[in-house]
Amino acid sequence: MTQIHSPASNARQVHALLTDGTTVRIRQAGPADHDAVLALYEGMSAENLRRRFFTVSHLSAEQAAGRLTRRDQSGYRALVAESGGRLVGLAEYDAIPESATAEIALTVADDWHHRGLGTLLLEHLVDAARQAGITAFAADALSENHEMLKVFADLGLRTTRHFDGPEVRWTVQLTVDEDYLSAVDNRGSTADVASLKPLLRPRTVAVVGAGRKAGSVGRAVLRNVRTGGFAGRLDAVNPQAEAIEWVSCHHSVAELSFPPDLAVLAVPAAAVPQAAEDCGKLGARALLVVSSCLDAHQAAALLATCRAYGMRLVGPNCLGLANTDPDLRLNATFAADRPLAGTAGVAVQSGGVGIALLDGLSRLGIGVSTFVSLGDKYDVSGNDMLQWWESDGQTDLAVLHLESFGNPRAFSRTARRVARTMPVLTVDAGRSEAGRRAAASHTAAAATRTMTRQALFTQAGIIATRTIGELLDSAALLHSQPLPSGSSVAIVTNAGGAGVLAADACAEAGLRIPELGSELVAELLAGLPAGASATNPVDATAAVTETQLQECVDRLAAHGAVDAVLVVLVPTAVAAATGDDLVRALSPGPDRRRSRTVAAVLPAQAARVELLPTADGGFVPSYSDAADAARALAHAVTYARWRARPEGTIPELADVDTAAAKATADAFLAEHPDGDWLDPRATAELLGHYGIPQIPWEWAEDEEAAVTAAARLAGPDGRVVMKAHWPGLVHKSEQRAVHLDLQNASQVRAAHRDLVTRFGDLMTGVVVQPLAERGIELFAGVVQDEVFGPLVLFGLGGTATELLADHAARLAPLTDHDVHDLITSPRCAPLLFGYRGGGAVDLEGLEQLLLRLSRMACDLPQLAEADLNPVIARPGGITALDIRVRLMPRQARDPYLRRLR
Repeated sequence: MTQIHSPASNARQVHALLTDGTTVRIRQAGPADHDAVLALYEGMSAENLRRRFFTVSHLSAEQAAGRLTRRDQSGYRALVAESGGRLVGLAEYDAIPESATAEIALTVADDWHHRGLGTLLLEHLVDAARQAGITAFAADALSENHEMLKVFADLGLRTTRHFDGPEVRWTVQLTVDEDYLSAVDNRGSTADVASLKPLLRPRTVAVVGAGRKAGSVGRAVLRNVRTGGFAGRLDAVNPQAEAIEWVSCHHSVAELSFPPDLAVLAVPAAAVPQAAEDCGKLGARALLVVSSCLDAHQAAALLATCRAYGMRLVGPNCLGLANTDPDLRLNATFAADRPLAGTAGVAVQSGGVGIALLDGLSRLGIGVSTFVSLGDKYDVSGNDMLQWWESDGQTDLAVLHLESFGNPRAFSRTARRVARTMPVLTVDAGRSEAGRRAAASHTAAAATRTMTRQALFTQAGIIATRTIGELLDSAALLHSQPLPSGSSVAIVTNAGGAGVLAADACAEAGLRIPELGSELVAELLAGLPAGASATNPVDATAAVTETQLQECVDRLAAHGAVDAVLVVLVPTAVAAATGDDLVRALSPGPDRRRSRTVAAVLPAQAARVELLPTADGGFVPSYSDAADAARALAHAVTYARWRARPEGTIPELADVDTAAAKATADAFLAEHPDGDWLDPRATAELLGHYGIPQIPWEWAEDEEAAVTAAARLAGPDGRVVMKAHWPGLVHKSEQRAVHLDLQNASQVRAAHRDLVTRFGDLMTGVVVQPLAERGIELFAGVVQDEVFGPLVLFGLGGTATELLADHAARLAPLTDHDVHDLITSPRCAPLLFGYRGGGAVDLEGLEQLLLRLSRMACDLPQLAEADLNPVIARPGGITALDIRVRLMPRQARDPYLRRLR
């Protein structure tokens, strides 16, 4: 098999992390690397040379290095890893002629063993080979070479071994599945966390640019680090001062008495690249850049320096970072107040949003474990922070504010894993057009569309709120209460009108207010004042006492009839119960423990949300508005359902010919290098490779052909449909390019003549179809998002698709859960399941249609969009009547391949 590598693949160059947090550069090798590769071999011990070549002869090393310079490079690919300008690893494959298998070899410098370099190189080699059409690797190793055998065994791919005396022959299948992705996840998380330790748990800190003026940012950071009680060593750099904030100053970075784990840069933008270079040369391991307004050249120089010296970077243009661990106490921010210590991890892009979140959490008494202001996010991202919180042993609540996503699919995969163990909350920023413009100007990256972003949040189990206030409402409940196991809520109130408003708020938030059983009603009324009602809402009346209210709430919280209790109280002075007395009733009674969610609404409360202490040492969230409480409960219910549901799987599909589909796409793009809409024949061919059901049709280029096609396709009633076609025609109905219900040859002729008269030479032909049986008109489609990848959409179809906008969306690849959610989410969903006695449509066929669209979108990055509208759904089957597909030239890029931004 001949492999042809494009110039784009030859130019590939990335940085990635090893298991100890070290950064290496991985790139394509070429003839210029001959001497460096030979030096790699010459630096190896005799024993390792023997394991690599099965002999200690230097001739083998010279021949291996010579492969880089041979003229015929077809089928050969070599990747090298570099650190500090030194070549430290090499991975290469050589395709076996007339085969989809390649022989591979792997070499790692002696002093770079046990750091995950070989595995990282193999991951990148696997990606390169798969893009070249290679499906398997073959490798020979000495059976005593346990390190190499372990590398193959732990890779996560399916392998087979064949022992032949002292040698073992490995075959590695390059099919990327969940096992492989999980193995990559684990390796990536280990490396990421290791690389973040100097940044988030530094033993030494230097503030570069600590100003003498009281209002300078650098001085504020230095003061906060010092007064916060940082447990490590602190130093400062200022060329014109001997000491600032009682911290000794050095005139330059080179004069620092120690290489800092973390260097904070608070210098003018023009000075940032040089300061970063100085820190790298000294041996700094991480940078926090609070400086702003870097131009493109300064930004590129900063990031290049960080990569060259292996420094992780937060910022620039950020508020700083903090870690409240009592053994560290690092507050490297210029915020006015010190973050409260606790267990919530917070990462934000906007410093202003960060201050608002820290203040709101502090008012609730919810402290933070780690706070990071990501700023312009050149390097460290929300994905990094999720992995840190997952492993730090302190964080149990993750709070994110992200205006843009660098690698959404990798972020989604991490978030899904983390959300299984702790709630992940975010503010859904950039929902409006104005908001998206603001986010783009602030982060130099266009924000994605709302539907795409919401699909990511939904599939990843992220709790997406609309405002900071709503996020704090949800955080208060999740921090203090158990997750509700369902959506049914009991409302208890001492004022009937307030209870009605709370019931309305719960219903509007999607919660259930069930009627209570007669036995439970009787038990509740027995303990409440005369005149009380207990249908739900439970009106305990203004005469209720603290004890009566407490027993009522305890009884409901212990009963299986509801999943949560919402207590709505207004201040009264009736009988012996004052407002404060009733608030004390929110505590469980003696020897009682509440296993269900309890929240309060106190309309007279000044703060939007508070955490009220209870007698058992816990807290109850209290809201001033029932709508806020209901939304927080609804978020908790949705998250609890997601967390309780097993992880979805991607079903296997029969009758899929991926190779043929890729050949179809390649052939079309060879003729249309700028991309275009496929004609009906190419569209049908492409969808046929995925078994997507289409109504029978024929192509006709003239009137006689149309009449003949109509005669063949007409059903028992003899009726057909005729559709005009020309390149670029998308909305046929708007162009009046469709004739329906043609019943005989004369009508077919008249319809064809009408189309020819109106569209003339523009029209290249017509599509003739039988008139479809009646059914529910649906829409299904795919859009290839430049940032998020393929998005599958589904909903109500027909000519009113855009007007009604009854759609749901999920990111591909779709799992079985995603498909179920897609089908049940639109408002039209009841029609599919047999609304008012009607028969249910072919739900299995509908699921298959969506799964096959998802598979096609994942297989073909060139698939810019596919539009199936209408799709007719009936009890007897699913059929697509009109299909449009557009292909664009696009290189496949593995979103899960380990690399730094």
